Amino acid sequence: MSIIDRYILKEFARNLVLILVSLIVLYLIVDFFQRIRMFISNGATLSQMFSYFIYSIPMILVQMTPVSVLLSSLITFGILSKNCELVALRAAGTSLYRVALPLVLFSMAIALFSFMVGEFMTPYSNQRLKHIKYVEIQNRQQMGTFKQSQIWYRGKEGIYNFAVFDPHEAVIRGIKINYLDSSMDLVRRIDAAEGRWIDGAWVFYDLMITTFPEGDFPVVETMRSSVINLPEKPQDFLVVQREPDEMGFGELKGYIHKIRSEGYDATRYLVDLHGKVAFPLVIIIMGSLGLCFAAGLERSGGIAQGIGIGVVTGFSYWLLFAFTVSLGKSGVLPPVMGAWAANAIFLAGTLMLLRWVRT
Repeated sequence: MSIIDRYILKEFARNLVLILVSLIVLYLIVDFFQRIRMFISNGATLSQMFSYFIYSIPMILVQMTPVSVLLSSLITFGILSKNCELVALRAAGTSLYRVALPLVLFSMAIALFSFMVGEFMTPYSNQRLKHIKYVEIQNRQQMGTFKQSQIWYRGKEGIYNFAVFDPHEAVIRGIKINYLDSSMDLVRRIDAAEGRWIDGAWVFYDLMITTFPEGDFPVVETMRSSVINLPEKPQDFLVVQREPDEMGFGELKGYIHKIRSEGYDATRYLVDLHGKVAFPLVIIIMGSLGLCFAAGLERSGGIAQGIGIGVVTGFSYWLLFAFTVSLGKSGVLPPVMGAWAANAIFLAGTLMLLRWVRT
C-alpha cells in the first residue's frame, strides 16, 4: 500500500467515524423524543430507557452506514479536489480510478462488516429491544416462545401452536390449539388452516374440532369457517413472534424453507432475505457515488453544495429501498426485484456519472 493510499484511507476512516457517530447520536435523540410518551406513561426507569437505546445501536449502525460512507467519500475526495491534490495526482500520471481503488476496497470490507453485524449482532439486539419494550416497560406477560420456527403460546384457555403469525395483517396460519383440564388431560383440540382477526374476533377457516369425552371415543367436527372465542388479541402474540430483523440470514432462510414446505406463502420473508444482502452491498455503490459528486466540485466548487446533494441522495436511497421492498412484499414486484431494484437504479446512475468524470 502506497503513502497516497494510506493518506486517503486515513482521511476517509476519520470522516466516516465522525459522520457515523453524529448520525447515530442524532437518530437516538429523535427516537427518544418520539418514545418519551411511552416511557412516561409506563413508568419506565432510567435503566430500562438506557438499555432500550443501547440495544438500538446495532440496528442504527447498519441503517446509517451506507449514507455515512457516501458522505465520507464525498468529503474526502471533495477536500482533495478543493486543495488541488487530485489535479496534482493526475498530473503525476495517477488516474482517478487508481486513487479511488483503496476506498472501494475499504467499502467492500465495510459492506462485509455491516452484513456480519446484521447476521450476528442485530438479531439478538432486536430481540432484547422487543423484550425491553413489551415485557419490561409495558409489563406484558411473555406467555410463549418461538421454538423450531414455530410459536408456542400458553393461552388462558389452552396451549396454542402456530406455524406462521403475520402481525401486519393479523393472520395466523397452521393453527393447533389444545384445551386441557385441571388434571392436564386433553379435552378438546382445534386444528385450522388459517385464522384472521376480523371485527374484534378470531375467525378460523378450514377447521377441525375434536372433543375427547371421558371414557368414550373422540368426536370430530369439521367446518369451513367459524368464530373461535380466544381471549388473546393479535398484539398479545407480538412478544412471541420473531420478525425478520430478529433473525440472521441463515435462520431466516431456514424459516422460509420450513413455511414454504408446509404450503404457506413466504413472499414477505423472501424480500427481507434478499434485503439482508442488498442493503449492505449498496455501501460499495455509495463509496463510488461519493467520488462522482466530489469530482464535480472541481468545476462547480463548494463542498457544502456537494454534501447537500450527498445527504439528499443517501436518504433518497432509503426511501426508494423502502418503497420497492413494500412493492415486493405486496406482490407487485417479484421478491428479488423488490429487494434489489433500489441498488440497480443507484448502480446505473453511478456508472453513468463515472463516464462523465475526468480521470
